[in-house]
Formats: sequence, structure tokens, C-alpha cells
Amino acid sequence: MTETITLDGPADWAEIAAVATGAHLTLSEAARTRIVNARAVVEALVDRGIRGYGINTGVGALCDVIIDRENQEALSRNIILSHACGVGEPLGRAEARAVMAAQIANFAHGYSGVRIETVEALTALLNAGLIPNIPSRGSVGYLTHAASIGLVLIGHGQVNDGKQTLSGAEALRRLGLQPLRLQAKEGLSLVNGTPCATGLAALALSRAKKLFAWADAAAALTYENLGSQANAFAAGPLALRQSAGLQAVGETLRDFLADSPMLAASAGTRTQDPLSLRAVPHVHGAARDAFDHVAEVVNRELASLTDNPAVSGTPEAPEVHSQAHAVGAALGLAMDSLAVAVAEVAAISERRIDRLVNPLVSGLPAFLAGDSGVSSGYMIAQYTAAALAAENRRLAAPASLDGGITSALQEDILTHATPAAWKALAIVDNLERILAIELLAAAQAYDLQPRATAKAKRTEALYQRIRAAIPIYADDRPMNEDFDRMRLVIQESTP
Repeated sequence: MTETITLDGPADWAEIAAVATGAHLTLSEAARTRIVNARAVVEALVDRGIRGYGINTGVGALCDVIIDRENQEALSRNIILSHACGVGEPLGRAEARAVMAAQIANFAHGYSGVRIETVEALTALLNAGLIPNIPSRGSVGYLTHAASIGLVLIGHGQVNDGKQTLSGAEALRRLGLQPLRLQAKEGLSLVNGTPCATGLAALALSRAKKLFAWADAAAALTYENLGSQANAFAAGPLALRQSAGLQAVGETLRDFLADSPMLAASAGTRTQDPLSLRAVPHVHGAARDAFDHVAEVVNRELASLTDNPAVSGTPEAPEVHSQAHAVGAALGLAMDSLAVAVAEVAAISERRIDRLVNPLVSGLPAFLAGDSGVSSGYMIAQYTAAALAAENRRLAAPASLDGGITSALQEDILTHATPAAWKALAIVDNLERILAIELLAAAQAYDLQPRATAKAKRTEALYQRIRAAIPIYADDRPMNEDFDRMRLVIQESTP
């Protein structure tokens, strides 16, 4: 049965992520009332001729050009058509769904002034799986991504139904809808705000949270394989360092490695382990702490109106406010932070892979090859992990500082929240691939241990799950196919 998320108060990031991956979205009666009331305020502004940006004026550097009532509908339509400037491959279905869900959540606050019919059409497309093709590139903020959604509402653009591409007009026909005739302010509201960045951010958080759990599991398998010291993650000493994330990771590692015969056998063989093993709670834990901060920022964004202008008051006393709420500075900074945190977890995973395959430090056959010399084993798998970690370092440069000047100096500071979220998702994808390599290398290491010593109960269970999906490697098939199988295990389950 499909899960349903009902928008009543502010959504949180996990709800947006759930919609991104298939849940339905509905509006509560309270949310519908807020939307209807805000629309009445816009109509009062129009009736009274009260100046409002994008309602009865041009947009951007044309904000002082007054648009008479007869042309306000044309203005809304023209904004959608002229702002649909995105290029490149479309967002994935989950990414596009996340953007749509965040957009609906923004309207549900009741300060944008779009018609309820417009929000209902957007929600109908989402719940029917008729997802607009949104070009992934060409936006410094949000305009081009959101305009591609607006195109479909007016019968233009393209939609993917999960099997094929169809026109926006055909998608509306499937729902029994006519293309919308956008009214005053609707064109601007449909392209405005931070839902693009917020939706992508929610999805990045969801994927990162799951991968952080798998990173702890991978580290435990590697730690056990390399004959590390059993007391490095003891609760008492770890408690001396103040970090909720560190304590959580330490607890997970203790659970994975509890009563490990392999660690008991290696006890006392070295004074301390290298940092890629000993500092797992500190590095993974710091990433978790950063995650918690980013999640708080994204939830604040979802609880906020990010449209400009905002409308408030009543039809009898309508108000319009030209603020900068559509600027995503907080999101840009937060997503840059998440990108660095995820890249750090990927970097330490790659270092652990190197220790597994390196015979100078592992005590295992070179490159985890059963027939070293004839077989290369995991030699080049570590190259792949190193390449992905290096790519992460390039991607982790802050997007929020990219700057730029647009619209004839009217919009002369850009915070690049959507690009920051997009590259964070790319880094998350690289982390998944690196962890797949580490998990497979660790499973291979168990198979090649020189002594038949039992594993910890939980590491044994995870090893068996891996081997049920991917057999031992013997240079007998393309290795990247194994990576893909391991990624499916990661995506479809928890460690």
C-alpha cells in the first residue's frame, strides 16, 4: 500500500524524501484553507491596484515596469515560458518528485497566493507519477528548474510516466485536466523560492543517512579483518570526547564487533591502530554531527515561506511584502557542509580499502587475489575508489561562494543553493560506490584469512548477506558488475 503524507503544518525533510521515493502527497483542509485565503488577498491587491512585485510589475530588473490588469495573465504565462532555460539531462524521477513535493509544501504555508486549482494540478501530476522532465543544469538558484514544472501545468513541456515521455498537454489529459490559464502572481510563484534546493537537500539527507549506517558496517568488517585492537571503541574512553555522533558510531562498532574471536586473537599485537581504523568514531561521528545541523537547516527552510513577494492580511486589508525570502543562503551553506562531511566519510573508506589490499600492512594475499601475480584481485578496485574520492574533493569546493551577477545588477549576489544540493547528491552517489567496494573487499578478506578464526556474530551475518548476493572474486568476471550488485544490496536494505 502506498504511503500518504498529509501536509498540515510544515513538512520535514524525511517526509519530502518519502514523497520523492513514491509516497503520495495530500493537503489537509487547513492547508487548503490557507491557500484559498492567500489567493483572495492577491485578488484584492489586483482589484485595488496595490503595487506588488510580479503581480502587477515586471520581474528582475523590470520590477519598476507597471503591468496593467489586462496583461497580468500574459505576464504569468510569459514568466514560465521565458524562464524555461534549463539544459542538459533531466533530473531523475526521485529528484524531480522531491522538488515538486517541496514546492507544494511551500504553497501550503498560505503566503504565496497561487490558486488552489494550481496546487491541486501539481499534486495530481505528482501522485499519478507524471513527472515533468526538469533539465538538471543552467540554474544559479531555482528559476529554470521550477519553470520546467510550470510548463507542464500550462500544457507545454515534457513528462515522464516511468515508461515513456509524453507532452505536458497529454499528461494533463490523462488526469482529465485542461492546461491552466495562470492568473496574476502565479507565474512568478511557480518559478520562485527554494523548493528546488530544499527538495534535493531532503533527498541528499535521506541517502546520506542510510549510507552513514553502511559506512559504520563497512568499517567494522575492515577493522576485524585487519587484526585491530578490541578496546579502541570502548565506551568509557570514547565518552571523554563530547560528540553525539562519535558516541553513536562507537556504540554501533561495539555492537558489530562484540565478542569477536578474530579481535581476541589479535589483542595486544600493536600499541594502536592507524587512524583510518582507530579514528572511525571520530570521522564518521563528526559527519553525523554535521548531518544533524544540516537536517535542522532543511527543516527550518521547509517551515519557512521562500516566495517573494509574500502576501498576508485579508481581502479587506491586503498586504504584499517584497523581501528576499527566496534567497537560499542558509541552504547553500548547509549543503556545502553536507558535501564535505560525506566526502570525508568516503575518503576514510578509501583509505581502509587501501589497507585491505596492500600486502605491506594487511597480512593478507596481495590485492586480495587468491593467485597473486596471475590474478590482480582488488588492485584496480582500489584505484576506482581513489578516483571517486578525488572527484569528491573537487566537488566539495563550496558552491555557495561561486557568486555572479544577474538581471542587470538587480540580483547581484547569488548563493547557489540548488547547485550546492546537486553536487552533494553527486558526492553521496560516489560514497555509495566506494562503500560497495569496501564491503566487497572486506568480504574477500574474510575468505583469504590465513587462520580459520570465527567472526563476531553481527559481522558474520553481514558477510553471509554479501556472499548470498556476490560470490568470491577470482578474476573470472568484470568487477564493476559486482559493484553494481553490492550497490543494490545497500539500496534495498540496512546493514
